Amino acid sequence: MSVQTLQATAELRRSIYALDKNSPLTSVQIDQIVEHALLHTPSSFNSQSTRLVVLHGAEHEKLWDATTEILRAIVPAENFAPTQDKLNAFKAGAGTVLFFEDTDVVKGLQEQFPAYADNFPIWAGHANAMVQYAIWTTLASANVGANLQHYNPLINDFVASEWDVPSNWQLVAQMVFGGIVAPAGEKTFAPVAERLKVFG
Repeated sequence: MSVQTLQATAELRRSIYALDKNSPLTSVQIDQIVEHALLHTPSSFNSQSTRLVVLHGAEHEKLWDATTEILRAIVPAENFAPTQDKLNAFKAGAGTVLFFEDTDVVKGLQEQFPAYADNFPIWAGHANAMVQYAIWTTLASANVGANLQHYNPLINDFVASEWDVPSNWQLVAQMVFGGIVAPAGEKTFAPVAERLKVFG
């Protein structure tokens, strides 16, 4: 694969919010993409602490129905309409990937390597983010839209109970995916000169 192909694929990865259930990939193909990213994304000390749950169809809708009710209980009724619209857009997608970190793995590394103890939660976050990016970019290459959400910790208890998630799995993000109804808007960039230094 050429550098240009990799870079073009990276450019395809955008936050797509207008989604529907007409994914160009089957559920099995989505699962294979998720599994491949989980297996082949690096992690510090080869910790492999990222954990994933994939929700398709009715299970995906169950998540966003529950999130709606959880938020309805805390958002004033007069202000809830925009929240409802946003959550309806997530539910309209085909599925959701839930991203977790196994806190037992992180704690084990902290105990085994105390000199680096403060860094292991940070490094685990880096690895999780790389898995997110790997999945997101691969989905984009197959013309599957996605966006990343963070309704944790509000939904943590529901998720753990509904899908029998171990107590040591900490929810960190939710990636909604589906068919693309409308593309992302034009992307803007802060000046590269303010964000990049090169020496030598």
